[in-house]
This record gives sequence, structure tokens and C-alpha cells, in this order.
Amino acid sequence: MRKKIVVLGAGMVGRAMAIDLSKNHDVLSVDRDQSALDMLAGRSNLSTQTGDLSDASVIQKVIAPGDVVVGAVPGFMGFETLETVLKAKKDIVDISFFPEDPFELDELAQEQGVIAVMDAGVAPGMSNLILGHHAANMKVSDFVCYVGGLPRERTWPYEYKAPFSPIDVIEEYTRTSRLVEDGQLVERVALSEPELMNFSGVGTLEAFNTDGLRSLIKTMDIPNMKEKTLRYPGHIEIMRVLRETGFFDEREVQLGSQKIRPIDLTTSLLFPKWKLGDEEEEFTIMNVLVSGNEENQKVEYKYELLDRYDPETKTSSMARTTGYTCTAVTQLVLDGHYQRKGVSPPEFVGEVPGCFSRVLDYLEQRGIRYTKTRMLT
Repeated sequence: MRKKIVVLGAGMVGRAMAIDLSKNHDVLSVDRDQSALDMLAGRSNLSTQTGDLSDASVIQKVIAPGDVVVGAVPGFMGFETLETVLKAKKDIVDISFFPEDPFELDELAQEQGVIAVMDAGVAPGMSNLILGHHAANMKVSDFVCYVGGLPRERTWPYEYKAPFSPIDVIEEYTRTSRLVEDGQLVERVALSEPELMNFSGVGTLEAFNTDGLRSLIKTMDIPNMKEKTLRYPGHIEIMRVLRETGFFDEREVQLGSQKIRPIDLTTSLLFPKWKLGDEEEEFTIMNVLVSGNEENQKVEYKYELLDRYDPETKTSSMARTTGYTCTAVTQLVLDGHYQRKGVSPPEFVGEVPGCFSRVLDYLEQRGIRYTKTRMLT
């Protein structure tokens, strides 16, 4: 049965999700940027509307006819957007990856009787689904996730392009990284503990600590957990120099007769260089390792993903791997396969029998393939 879906945000990932969902549903895409909405023009079952999504009254109006809402706004807007949607008593699946604690809205979601799945992307997102699925079926002792989105062509000096909101990338480089070691929460400086790793089809990348565990820290009783971000070698050092010099600071500094925030200057200079071209080839790479005891055997599951830009549909890999995970979970909600009221991280979805396999099938149909290996250890 066709449903009405409202997608908030028409950035690279938001557009991909709107197009994907419009194959089976009636979709309204909302963004303040008309040029982003113009890229969706002329598609069947897909309408667009301009609107300032920082205004709660605008959100309330545009989501009123929707059966479910998909959130794809930048992280700094995500928490307030989610709160507004919950107050309107609408189910939502969200990928804004906001820094605030989503469980602060759990009571509100339950009171309103709505489903709110957050962080439903690739990592966090699919990585959580994988862990949730296995945690429900075995005693997990270790979880490690290595993940990154990178341009195919390495361009000096940064050898990086942002396949999602660049301001959210900088947040990864400044926010303290939280890991779990021997059952204890520990903190590491972002960009710390670099390690070089070789990946088939890609070559050597460097991995470093970022705050990617997010909800897993609260929801999973697992002794050892960490996530590391992947970049081309050399990127870490450049970002550390910028950070330690103060270019990412949000506190104002005096510059002549004016006060400016260094982060504002940095973003204005960096973002044009980090902008991923509309048809620029890039890829998403992720390795997830889940180890523990299963049926009295010590086992390790390894999930490997290497997905590339789709030249036929002109859809970036990050939009595909992030967006289609979100639309897969949205379909679970619409079909009644996931019904838990309140705020749910993706690991809760993965715990429900049948949900994980349905997401894998959904992604497989769209050419996104996770290779699974089971090894005795």
C-alpha cells in the first residue's frame, strides 16, 4: 500500500532517499534550497516544497499529511527537528547524527506513541544493525568498526572530499572519542591512535579514533567496542595541525576591529575544496568485526563493504549506503515489522527477528552488498 512520506532535507543523501522511496510511495521533499529541490523535478510520485526547516512551525505544517517522516537535516539541526516531529505525533527515521543525547527524547516519543529510529545510516546505522543482530544471538565480547567515505581520485593537499555535511566532518575531528575497553568507558582525543591498514581494491588507508559508538555505549553490555574512521594516509596530520592551531575553535577571537569565530573562517576556506562534485567518483568502505561465543564456540564474524559511485543513476556511494539503509528501516516501520515505540537506535532494530535480513535484502536489491565471513577463533 502506498504511503505518504515527508523527507526533511534535500542534500545529497536526502535526495537519494526521496528518489528511492518514491518508487513505492508518494514523497514530499522539503528544503530551503530551491536549487537542491530542482534536482528532483519531474520525478513521478515526488513533489517538492521550499521551507526553512529551522522553523518548528514550518516543519509542523509540511509533515501534517505524512504517514512517516525521514530526517536528513544537518547535525546541528537534528535534535530540535526530531523533537518537533515527535510533538506532532509522527513516526520518524532519522540520519541527522546530531551530537545531543537522543534518549532525552525517549519519554516524549513514548508519551506520543510514536516510533523514532535515529542514526539509521551506514555507520552509525548498518554497523549497529549488525551488532544488534549478533548480540541477540550470541555472547559478544568484541566489536570493531572501520569506516570511511573517500573520493576515488586523491587531490592535494587534503586528499579528501566530504560526501556528507562538511561541518559534521569537522565535528568528527574535534569531539572526544569514546571507546569501551575491558568493560570500562574510556576517552581518547579524536584523530588519535592512527594505524595503517590495507584494503583489497583500495590500498593503504589510515584509521583513527572518532566518536562513532554513540548509542552503543549505553545500549550494549559488551566489554570491548571501538570505531575508527578511514582516510588516505597523511590526512590525520593535516587535521591535527589545523585543530591544535585553533582553526576549529568556536570561541571568538579579535581580528582588528572585528570578532570572528575561527571555525567560520576555516569552513569558508575548506568547504569549497572539500565539495564533492555532482558526478565525482567516490567510494564507501567499511569492515565490521563481531567476536564472541556462539553455541560454545569462539567465533568472529566479519562484514566487508566496498561500494562505489553509481554512474548510471549518478548517485554517490555515501548517499546510497547511508540513504538506502535509512529507507530500508523506513520500509520496516511502514510494513509493521518494527513497532517499538520511543527512541530506538539501529541496534534495537537489528535485535528484532527478521529485520536484519530484510535490510540486507533491501540493500542487495539496490546493489549494495555486504560480504559476511564466519571464522572460528
